[in-house]
Amino acid sequence: MPRLVYPELPLDGLLRRAAVRDPAGRAVRTVNRAGTKSTVTFAELDGQADRIASYLEQTCGRRGARIGVANVLDPAFAAAYYGTVRSGNTIVLVNPLIKEAGLFHVLRTAAVEVAFVPTATAELLIKLGDRLPDLRSVVVTDAPDGIVPGDAVPLAVALESAPERSSLPGPVDLDGDACIQFTTGTTGRPKAVRLTHRNLVANAAQTAAAHDLGSDSVTVNHLPLYHTMHLNSGVFAGACQVLCTDPDPVASVAVAAREEATHYYGLPARLHVLARDERLTGEFPAGRRLTAVLSGGTALSPTAAQALRAALGVPVIQGYGLAELSPLSHCQDRHRPKSGSVGRAVPGTECRIVRLGTGVPLDVYSTGEVQVRGPQVMAGYLDESVPSPVDADGWFATGDVGYLNEDRELFLVDRLGDVFKYDNELVSPTAVERVVGTDPHVAECIVAGWPDPVHGEVVWAGIVLRDPDAPGLLDTVDAVVERANASLSWFEQIRRVEVIDAVPRNHVGKPERRALRQTLRGRAAAEAAA
Repeated sequence: MPRLVYPELPLDGLLRRAAVRDPAGRAVRTVNRAGTKSTVTFAELDGQADRIASYLEQTCGRRGARIGVANVLDPAFAAAYYGTVRSGNTIVLVNPLIKEAGLFHVLRTAAVEVAFVPTATAELLIKLGDRLPDLRSVVVTDAPDGIVPGDAVPLAVALESAPERSSLPGPVDLDGDACIQFTTGTTGRPKAVRLTHRNLVANAAQTAAAHDLGSDSVTVNHLPLYHTMHLNSGVFAGACQVLCTDPDPVASVAVAAREEATHYYGLPARLHVLARDERLTGEFPAGRRLTAVLSGGTALSPTAAQALRAALGVPVIQGYGLAELSPLSHCQDRHRPKSGSVGRAVPGTECRIVRLGTGVPLDVYSTGEVQVRGPQVMAGYLDESVPSPVDADGWFATGDVGYLNEDRELFLVDRLGDVFKYDNELVSPTAVERVVGTDPHVAECIVAGWPDPVHGEVVWAGIVLRDPDAPGLLDTVDAVVERANASLSWFEQIRRVEVIDAVPRNHVGKPERRALRQTLRGRAAAEAAA
């Protein structure tokens, strides 16, 4: 296991350390759709965190309150994130893309008292009104003109009203809660994950090492949201983080070139679009300093990765993690990425594969549940009635199925809840999707189990065609299925197929398999009853 060294600091100590080391260094640089740029130095960001801490000390009047912070792609998120823990309170991450019901669940479950959110989210919170009795103040982070809904407060006004900090908070328990992050809810209702100062500082060091970040690094973030992994690892390394708010993937690569970026971060959903863009032909100007395109959140198809690698001339790296792991546990080596793998465990992390149902450790190339142990493993769930997936020895059961090769590189097969059985053989929807996705006529594909009275479940495939308006649709679909089945095992054979407009995805781009399974079961039951 690679050795890990990380500082014994509270989470906001990462920012303080960066501000002391390089006060004038560029911390966060924003480039909007019009090409306008703004830059915040480490010293300025640290000062903003101080003022937010002062505001919260005045507003809450105590330590230990829970503060909602929307992870918008804006330096205001970074300031509120570190300012919250500096005030002795706990961050509750709020996804600004979720709807009213999800927002209510997050704020009510965590008993949020103050929320730093954009205008659109503030409007939803005001609608919820008395249903959130703990919420005493809403601070709007994107109101440069000072116009905010209801009795919310513009961020600038909140900071102006904050008194000078007369004293520093007392000693910080590094194993105490720093942040509460909700899972995406792909396997059920989103769970509130408790992450400690130690979890997040350790993972910042792990991510910086895995991504090879240093003080001369410039990272371009082309995610729709500001992910804490990128924020913390960038601040840990003293790197400059460029936030690209233009949703056009090709424009974001042009930004990377102009900013002389060393790292480009993107979601698979956007990278798939980028890989198919006709403007990305020949030698595209990605920038002379770019070393890697890094993808995470869900799997990026080998076809898309190969297209991006050919166009941009740099490796396309994938990693693996979960909210319960702060979040990163694995990452490919950019010097020798293994296709289909998510790489080795990051420094200070152990990984093993155990037999489904028994927990017995398995040898290499044996498929089973992935388990992880390391300093980034969560403290637990906020709801103590939710069973903990961490055993007495510190092993976290991920709920993912995969295997390790002889080099300890991890290959993911699927989620436990997504795999299904044909007779007694385990079928991985992702494995079937990979085969179907190589067909030149297929843009995207999603696979699930269709209930079958004889075999348990058979493979159903929803296919998005590259040219759905081309003549001979049925012949094209039949040919796609025939070619795929020729490469699939007998139990993986596609028995049902449909042409769909798009793969259903959630707000972070992951396929909505749970909802799809429910739909297919309902349709199968109706068909059987007819």
